Amino acid sequence: MNISLNMLTNLGIMILAGILMGRLMKHLGFPNVTGYMLAGLLLGPYLLPMLGSPVSILSEGFVNGISVITEVALGMIAFSVGGQLHFSSLKKAGRRMIVLALAESVLAAIFVSCALLLTGNEPGMALIMGPIAAATAPAATILVVQQYRARGPVTSLLLQVVAIDDVTALLLYSVSAAIIKHLGAEGKQILSAVLKEVLRFAEGAALGLLLAIIMLFMLRFFRRKGNRLAIITGFLFLGIGAAQRMGLNSLIVCMVMGTAVANLSVEADAILDAVEPVASPVFILFFVASGAGLPIGLLRSIGMTGLVYILARYTGKIVGTLLGGLATGTDRRQCLYLGPCLLPQAGIAIGLTLAAGSVLPEHASDIKAIVLTGTLICELIGPAVTKLSLKKAGEIPAR
Repeated sequence: MNISLNMLTNLGIMILAGILMGRLMKHLGFPNVTGYMLAGLLLGPYLLPMLGSPVSILSEGFVNGISVITEVALGMIAFSVGGQLHFSSLKKAGRRMIVLALAESVLAAIFVSCALLLTGNEPGMALIMGPIAAATAPAATILVVQQYRARGPVTSLLLQVVAIDDVTALLLYSVSAAIIKHLGAEGKQILSAVLKEVLRFAEGAALGLLLAIIMLFMLRFFRRKGNRLAIITGFLFLGIGAAQRMGLNSLIVCMVMGTAVANLSVEADAILDAVEPVASPVFILFFVASGAGLPIGLLRSIGMTGLVYILARYTGKIVGTLLGGLATGTDRRQCLYLGPCLLPQAGIAIGLTLAAGSVLPEHASDIKAIVLTGTLICELIGPAVTKLSLKKAGEIPAR
């Protein structure tokens, strides 16, 4: 049974519970984002009823019905991640950055797909699960970096790698989905489908660039922080809505908007910081909702497949980082600390999971069970592992 509350009351409870649990986790030595997820689990419709409680605060219908918050949060996350992609830094890092990001994301996808095939799963499911495994959780990473004011070469690598990482995951997913839809077809048909998906990526990037240019032009005439926040938020909403209307990927649109701001404006830092006041409660709602939407009962149904997915993904991330570092001559110590920081997985992976259900409807429930359970585990322990790695790297200042 759910306690019947209206939407605003539920949202208020989610924010306050997230803040309080985040502070508790902070005192226990864990990042805030871990507390947000735990708050969602306690408020959601799955954990307490499974433990014998007759009531829960949030109903399943409510959790599923606030998808607009997820869309806005992911758009803001993508905008923030895109803002970390400075072409000057990428040019300075050169081939190293691209190789590191491609190595860890592609190897994670390969490791997971091969591991699932070797454990008896169907080719289609193995092919779609690989790209999902490549995605990381930039929001969790950004929150940890911001909370502990991490600074240094590993942190710099991490923020740039996760941005490239998720673009790679989205592209790999699109290619895999196109191949799965045309399994058994001629090679020309498969190639045509893949090229079509690549073109859609380019269209999304073009839309994001266009919106960013118009936004930057408008911002020249508005100096007050409140006005700038309204303009940026309006353009993010416009970008998300336009992408949905045009059948494009809103994450790519918002990420390119952030990248354009970072590289085209001399006020990039001020513009990106202007979003923070509204982004903070949206991020909290997103992580609390993610925790509330993770059905704990699925832990019983995925068995060995879920364990294979988690272990293969993490192994691929670490091995890919080490091999990428070896190929580029990156300091081995930096690579050792960078790999574990790539464990968190949440929003983008969940979004790809929902999309995968339409590509392989016969495996939709299995894919959801595996990825959501992996997300639960990785998102609960991932931020703590990221904090520990950055601390060992000497990039979190002593307090």
